[in-house]
Amino acid sequence: MSDRIALSGVTVNAPDALVLARFYAELTDGVARGGSHWATVTGPHGSLAFQQVADFRPPVWPDGDVPMQLHLDFLVDDLDATGARAVAAGATLLEFQPNSDHCFVYTDPVGHPFCLSTWGLPTLSEDVAEEE
Repeated sequence: MSDRIALSGVTVNAPDALVLARFYAELTDGVARGGSHWATVTGPHGSLAFQQVADFRPPVWPDGDVPMQLHLDFLVDDLDATGARAVAAGATLLEFQPNSDHCFVYTDPVGHPFCLSTWGLPTLSEDVAEEE
């Protein structure tokens, strides 16, 4: 036994877990499995889980009554091509785009914001991490 903690995954709330899992499976070339209460997407670069919540209210970004609780970032090569693919799958391109030189913000079919970005996930340098 050890005291090691490893991230196992991320679970996203949804009105229907499998419906939202299917959207992300289409977006990421993954495979959706499960049912309306709990579903997962496993793809070539990771996995996500989805759970049904009875009182789901979609977040409103950037400001709103229901704030964003999380957003997902997807690394892409071509913002236009992947944006068209996301919209065809059911995503909505948002009007407010704070980083449109390298990133576009969309919402999934139930309102969760996500980004398609040509920048990889920023990481903290050792100097920054030590300052916290």
